[in-house]
Amino acid sequence: MTAAPPALDEADEVRAEERLDLERLRRFLEGAFPGAAGPLSVQQFRKGHSNLTYLVRFGEREAVLRRAPFGTKVKHAHDMSREFRLLSALQGVYPRAPRPLASCDDPAVLGAPFYLMERVRGVVIRGDGSEARISFTPELLRRTSTALVDALVDLHAVPIAGPLATLGRPEGYVARQVKSWTERYFAAKTHELETVEAVAAWLGANMPAERGAALVHNDFKYDNVVLDPADPTRVIAVLDWEMAALGDPLMDLGTMLGYWIDADDPREMQDRPNGPTALPGSLTRLELW
Repeated sequence: MTAAPPALDEADEVRAEERLDLERLRRFLEGAFPGAAGPLSVQQFRKGHSNLTYLVRFGEREAVLRRAPFGTKVKHAHDMSREFRLLSALQGVYPRAPRPLASCDDPAVLGAPFYLMERVRGVVIRGDGSEARISFTPELLRRTSTALVDALVDLHAVPIAGPLATLGRPEGYVARQVKSWTERYFAAKTHELETVEAVAAWLGANMPAERGAALVHNDFKYDNVVLDPADPTRVIAVLDWEMAALGDPLMDLGTMLGYWIDADDPREMQDRPNGPTALPGSLTRLELW
C-alpha cells in the first residue's frame, strides 16, 4: 500500500487581536489585482514568533500576506518594504524565493506596511512534533537534511549584484551582529545570568576574521523552509526573509548549527527541537559543518 502524502502546512482562524480590516484590504486587492473579484476570506498561519502571516483568498486568487506585529516599536525591524524588495531581487537567481505580488507602504490600509507573495503549497516541519507528518526512514532523513544544507549553500552562491548589492555593508558584519545581540540582551534582561554574560564577553573577545560576503538568511532552519510533499528531499521554498543581509556566510552556518540538536545532546537541549535533526539518519552538527 502506498503511503499517503504528508499533510500540507495550512492556515487557521485569525486570532481576535490580529484581525485585519477586510473592506480596506478588499479595496487594495482590487487595485493590485485588476479584474479580480469575488468573496474575500483571510486565515492566519499561527506558528512563528515575528511577522504576522495570513492566507488571503480573493475570488480565485490566493496569496500570503505579511505584516509587522501589532504594536511593535522595534527600530529597523519588520521592514516589509525591504523584504518585498529582497524577494523581487531574488527572482531568477534563487528559485526557492517565493514570488512577490504586491506591496503597500500606507499604514492607513491595515495599520502597518504589508506585502503579498505567492503561496507555495508544501510541508513545513516545526518544532512541535510536526516531523511526524513525514514517515522518515533513516535514509530519507539523511537525504532531506542534506537537501536543507544544499539549499543554504545555493543561497550563499547567489551573486551579489544589482538590487542585492544595496542590502547593506558586508564589512564588519560579524562585529555588528555580536554587538547588537549583546546589547539586546542587556536591554531586555530581567535578572542576572552569569553564564550568558560570560558567553557574551567571550564572543566579544574572540570574534573570527571575516571570510568574505554572501547573502545570508539569518534564520535558516526547518520551519523556515517548505518541502515538496511528493518528495521531502526537495526544498521548494525558503520563507521569512526579514533578517536577510549581506555578511559572512559562516554566520549563517552558525545560526543553523544553533538550531541543530543531536541525538546525544543533553535533555534540556532535546526538549527544544527545531525539526527532526536528532532522529536516526539525520546529519549531525559535525557532519553539517
